[in-house]
Amino acid sequence: MPPFEVGLYQVASLFLIPALILIVAALAFSLFALGAFAVEAMQRRRPDWRAPLSRRPETASDDLELVIMKDLEGLRIVSRSAPMLGLVATMIPMGPALLALGRGDASGVGQNMVVAFSGVTLALIAASIAHYVLTVRRRWLLGDLRAIERTREAG
Repeated sequence: MPPFEVGLYQVASLFLIPALILIVAALAFSLFALGAFAVEAMQRRRPDWRAPLSRRPETASDDLELVIMKDLEGLRIVSRSAPMLGLVATMIPMGPALLALGRGDASGVGQNMVVAFSGVTLALIAASIAHYVLTVRRRWLLGDLRAIERTREAG
């Protein structure tokens, strides 16, 4: 291969380990968020449950919206960036896999494909969990905000 193309591959390959680390971090974050989501779901079923937003009696609705956005920001970032990281983790090992295929090295193809498919699979799992939790929590929090606004309007 020409030196320029080798250099491009070497630069791209520097991002494989960071992408895999970020995928594992995204998966851990998503699983933690799923656990917190399950706890919150159980708490919301209790008759004495109060929305955390309602504990800020003097806070304006616009400021509560910012609190909601900040609360959901991590989930939104993970749900949108994890698939891109999965694509990065897939594409980088594909180069060596294709080279190994050209040489007839089936074990080299297999080793690189395991990394490629593991990365994208974990990234998509993390993104799916984060998106589900984000969607339901956003509905809950906006419902809580609307209930607070109605209470303020009535009283």
